Amino acid sequence: MPIAVDIDVMLARRKMSVGELADRVGITPANLAVLKNGRAKAVRFATLAALCEVLECQPGDLLRWEAEDDRGA
Repeated sequence: MPIAVDIDVMLARRKMSVGELADRVGITPANLAVLKNGRAKAVRFATLAALCEVLECQPGDLLRWEAEDDRGA
């Protein structure tokens, strides 16, 4: 998938655990793991906004576009 999720980077910068982030955002750790590992097919804007609020960042700090190489296309 050409969208990369960098939640791990922000968690490390904030010295926060996945469990703490999930609690503060209001989602389950399992759903956060799906998003964090790039397996999510969609993310609600409300969830993205909550992640940005808790992590004190912008959406672009969490999501980035990567071109697919010829093997993945």
